[in-house]
Amino acid sequence: MASAHFVSSISEKSVLEVEKKLSNSGTHGADLRFHGVVRDSEDDRKISGIEYSSYPGMAEKELEKIGQSMAADFQEHTALVHHCIGFVKAGEASILIRVQTRHSSAAYEISREYLRKIKETVPIWKKPIFLHEDPR
Repeated sequence: MASAHFVSSISEKSVLEVEKKLSNSGTHGADLRFHGVVRDSEDDRKISGIEYSSYPGMAEKELEKIGQSMAADFQEHTALVHHCIGFVKAGEASILIRVQTRHSSAAYEISREYLRKIKETVPIWKKPIFLHEDPR
C-alpha cells in the first residue's frame, strides 16, 4: 500500500532487502529506522526464530488505516512500514519502521506511535520455534 506519505508491505522479504532499496531525502532532517529484532528466547526457552503469519488483505487494510490516521495526527512526516511473514531467525529483524521528519524528536514520537498501533490492530501472529523444533 502506498500514498504520498506512507508505504507499507507485508511479505517474506527480509528487512535488509527492503532497506537496501531505500533512498535518502534532502528535505528531512531526521531519518529514523526502527528494527524490531527477534530475541533468542521466549518464555525463558531458547528459540531458533519466529514463524510469522498474517490475515492477508485484512492486515494490509489495517496498515492503510494506520497510515491515514497517522497522516491526520502527524502531518509533517513520511513513513515506511515493512513486516516480515514466514520464518525469521533469532537476531534478525522482523519489522522495519522508517520515519522521516524535519526534527528528530518528532521522528521518535511518530515511530513509537506506529509500532503501538501496529501491535494493537494489525492481524499478524507469531509462533516461536523452540530449538530443535522444525519451523514448518
